[in-house]
Amino acid sequence: MKLIFEKGAPGQHLTLMPPCDVPEVTLANPRTEPLDLPHVSETELTRHYSALAKRVHGVNDGFYPLGSCTMKYNPKINEEMAALPGFAQIHPLQPEETVQGCLEVLHESEKLLCEITGMDGMTFQPAAGAHGEFTGLLLIKAYHAHRDGPARTKIIVPDSAHGTNPASAVMAGFSVVNIPSGEDGCVDVDALRAAVGPDTAGLMLTNPNTVGIFDKNILEITRIVHEAGGLCYYDGANLNAVMGVVRPGDMGFDVIHLNLHKTFSTPHGGGGPGSGAVGCKEFLRQYLPGPVVVKDCEGYHFTKPEHSIGRMKDFYGNFLVVVRALAYVLTLGREGIPEAAKNAVLNANYMRKLLSEKYTMAYAGPCMHEFVMTLQDLKDATGCSAMDIAKGLLDHGIHPPTMYFPLIVHEALMIEPTETESQETMDEVCGVFLHLWDVAHNDPDVLHNAPTKTPVRRLDEVGAARNPVLRYTEE
Repeated sequence: MKLIFEKGAPGQHLTLMPPCDVPEVTLANPRTEPLDLPHVSETELTRHYSALAKRVHGVNDGFYPLGSCTMKYNPKINEEMAALPGFAQIHPLQPEETVQGCLEVLHESEKLLCEITGMDGMTFQPAAGAHGEFTGLLLIKAYHAHRDGPARTKIIVPDSAHGTNPASAVMAGFSVVNIPSGEDGCVDVDALRAAVGPDTAGLMLTNPNTVGIFDKNILEITRIVHEAGGLCYYDGANLNAVMGVVRPGDMGFDVIHLNLHKTFSTPHGGGGPGSGAVGCKEFLRQYLPGPVVVKDCEGYHFTKPEHSIGRMKDFYGNFLVVVRALAYVLTLGREGIPEAAKNAVLNANYMRKLLSEKYTMAYAGPCMHEFVMTLQDLKDATGCSAMDIAKGLLDHGIHPPTMYFPLIVHEALMIEPTETESQETMDEVCGVFLHLWDVAHNDPDVLHNAPTKTPVRRLDEVGAARNPVLRYTEE
């Protein structure tokens, strides 16, 4: 497929802007060369982007089981709510009295999401999950600085954690202490006890964890950290498995970030939009980024917490993502939220059971919302890797699961079906997985050469990573 710059011919154009109706102003330092823009007609332009759209694969197109990403179908009513003019056409500098409905959205979203997570306060400023991690760690840093000075400098992170966890800790000025997982895929409690000390600022953890297991020692884990004087941070990437069923605040966590764009409705991928809302217990509310919304007898107002760490983003975060989240929570309600979580767990265990007929599971079951398979034995027996199976899935119209993560599992495939997939879809997908297992044993070259039915064949991924071409250069 050609790039838009490779189409058209000099002299072709289309009119995008109406005639100028204000006086023209000449810049002090105008361009000496014209902009390098494509010369295409309106017909060519619309056909080009229509062709690109047909190559996009999302949950509306087929099964999309990215582990640890919660790529689920999101009700379109939430999109309609976010598109309402009173939400979509406001300006962030409007006076408070003109946007009372928007402030009510922030206030009600905070109340409901705190109820779901067991927190007492929340900010919606962070623009994504990793941004939320950074914000939460700054809350922890401010807390210790206010109490103990700079002595607490270390954040404990399990070896199965998302890569953003240690990166966020370093960005916040901490050093990272990595602790191993046990054979059951959970935190090695003895290693944790040995790691904590007077320099421990906190622990970063998600539960259920990255391999899809609910850590049975979670209360002991948070107790160990608290007794050492540290705080416990909950990475909300996997909240889809437990929302409305068990609350991170009740597990002993002090700070949490939520991926509203994963768990609470906004379709994500391709760089956005996102919202990494950060919740905290009461004793940390004074450090939250400001402003936050409060309600009194006169309505809703912005205020700044006493010891706020400052802004994390211009204005108030990605507001329309919060609108979608509120619509999602209000639609499902007190009964629907836990039902969604339970169905996510049911679907994952259903697929895990079917696939265990031939594939090797990395850890003993049952799982929560996702599970990890190791294809190391398949590779040893046939030469077909996890990458080969993933490429084979493309020829069947199925987006591959997360590959080679977590790093503690060799030849890993991590599968998360979410709660929105039907039994019929999962049966069909598992049938394809089992078929590819047979192909690997009977004719492995088919998988080595896959995909063959996609617009682009197998790429040189190593070459692309080492020598990326990030911009078009006209010859």
